[in-house]
Amino acid sequence: MRFHIALSILVSAGAAMGQTAGAETYSFLFSGNAAGKVVQTVAADGTVEIQYSFNDRGRGPEIRGRYRFDQRGFPTFVELTGKDYFKAPVDERLTVSDGEARWKSTTEQGSAAASGFYVSSGGPPVEEGWLVNAIRKSPNGAIKLLPGGEARVEKGVQTNVSHAGRTVALTQYLVTGLGFVPDSVWMDSDNRFFASVSSWSAVIREGWESSADELVKLQDQVEDKRYRELAQRLGRHPKSLAIRHVRLFDSVTATVKEGQTVILAGDRIQTVGPDAEVTPAAGAEIIDGAGQTLLPGLWDMHVHTQPSSGLLNIASGVTSVRDMANDIDLIARLRKQYDSGEAIGPRIFPCGFIDGRGPFQGPTKIFADTEAEARGAIDRYAALGYRQIKVYSSLKTELVAPIAAMAHAHGMRLSGHVPNGMTAEQFIRSGADELQHMNFVFLNFMADKAGDTRTPARFMMVAENAASFDLQSPAVEAFIRLMRDRHTVVDPTLGAFEGMFTDRPGRVSDSWQPVISRLPVQVQRGAKAGGLAAPGPKDQLYKDSFAALLRMTKRLYDAGIPLVAGTDSVEGLMLHRELELWVKAGIPAGKVLQVATIGAARVAKADSDLGSIEPGKKADLVLISGDPMANIGDIRHCRIVIKDGVQYDSAALYITLGIAP
Repeated sequence: MRFHIALSILVSAGAAMGQTAGAETYSFLFSGNAAGKVVQTVAADGTVEIQYSFNDRGRGPEIRGRYRFDQRGFPTFVELTGKDYFKAPVDERLTVSDGEARWKSTTEQGSAAASGFYVSSGGPPVEEGWLVNAIRKSPNGAIKLLPGGEARVEKGVQTNVSHAGRTVALTQYLVTGLGFVPDSVWMDSDNRFFASVSSWSAVIREGWESSADELVKLQDQVEDKRYRELAQRLGRHPKSLAIRHVRLFDSVTATVKEGQTVILAGDRIQTVGPDAEVTPAAGAEIIDGAGQTLLPGLWDMHVHTQPSSGLLNIASGVTSVRDMANDIDLIARLRKQYDSGEAIGPRIFPCGFIDGRGPFQGPTKIFADTEAEARGAIDRYAALGYRQIKVYSSLKTELVAPIAAMAHAHGMRLSGHVPNGMTAEQFIRSGADELQHMNFVFLNFMADKAGDTRTPARFMMVAENAASFDLQSPAVEAFIRLMRDRHTVVDPTLGAFEGMFTDRPGRVSDSWQPVISRLPVQVQRGAKAGGLAAPGPKDQLYKDSFAALLRMTKRLYDAGIPLVAGTDSVEGLMLHRELELWVKAGIPAGKVLQVATIGAARVAKADSDLGSIEPGKKADLVLISGDPMANIGDIRHCRIVIKDGVQYDSAALYITLGIAP
């Protein structure tokens, strides 16, 4: 379900420099698998034409574009048409005349002096190469951006890559000012864009796809150095720390205790009790928690983490995450760094991802079309210490029961998307312990018209039908009874559906509204990108369907179905919104905080060490300015976050990401 392509498109930019007449083709890869193309054609007069598309499980943009540039490499004309990631119309244009730039798209319009470089909302990733060249021409290494902000570039590492008897010399450039962390762009010796890669996705010159992993490894080295330096600078290691006069959230009872003192020794909680009964040792560092709330570290139970997510999570009070699908090597690297304190980030509890092959396969390198392949994958994940298996939409339905048995034999849980051709009830009866995403609960009752749930039909069918669905029907009651009897966990990811069902182009997303003014200018634009196309009466229908998702979440909560809070979205910041939505659904704030702390730890089988503020447990804590029991929105007001006894100032972490505290 999740792929933050909207954000990656948002932070691309363009200026044609270092280009010669002719055509260049780039491959778009997900987890090493071919997913699309970017074809760039440069005319003799310097006009650049672009065709750009990829397929991400039935989603993905289809863009045609034209660009013209001035001597600085700044765009003077941009025309982008087609469809965006969710297949909504794209019509974006920039013109420059008489020293004034004017732009208009489905999400924004404006004008300004043509002294800045226009960053497109819907253009292809190769634009980043043009931006690099424009910045490098600037005398001070920085340029103003339109509609706002400033970008800088720093040279990274250099390397040669070889393939089929050819060698290309490459230079890495790190672009800041577009997103939360620097963007890595690879340019050849002719100053032409070569690649933009990560462990998740890559855009790379056609014919050189085999070089993507090599470039990722080099980027990892640069990233690791940056994150080591940040960890050394921003982490404090008090030997003894006392938090006094604080309001303490008791996650076990979902209540608060006023006037409490908590003493930490190293990476453990040593003492918890009333102020009058607990005296800090001589020499202990003291934090005055008066008027503030101390919670166990928060959990996000649905992420697909990346290196940049570590800072976002800790700054936001999230000290543990459950990764629901990722590159095995990346997770191993991040777990080692975060657990050792070499980098700043949460504890990671990874799930092993398995899908079947096909046109809508998930972004993974691990596939199983036979029991033998499934057994090999599960054995591998078990050997790596994974505690859960997640299956996906293209898996053959007849493999679910054998996979469940194999996972359970290893002491692992099974969860996931309900594979195409199967209902949620059948999935649970075949051995699944958990459902990801609230849409699959609704689709259980729409099997006769659900269509191919490997595709975006799994969203559209719910968007168009959930509003009128009877949540009190006998069928719903029977399904809830099954889940209750089987102790089935549900991971609703409400925030992800809020974005799809209620976001509209040009309007700040409700998810981002509380923090929009704190974000980097270019990131703010992504908050207006919109979700599923909802023309005419579908606008209100989709909003009503999202309200039905909230009601179903409350229905499951009231029935005693175990729930976990996860984002499947931008980590850290969006967990706060997820918890707000649960309260909006009618679940008491204390119970929501309980779900996001000890409840998550219990599902992850880590509650002996985590999830509550008790002597002997790990020192994972977050100090909140305010009272989230009274106002769940206060959960955003993180002051101090402690993970493994290491103390971080939330504001300082946010600042490193370009986020105002």
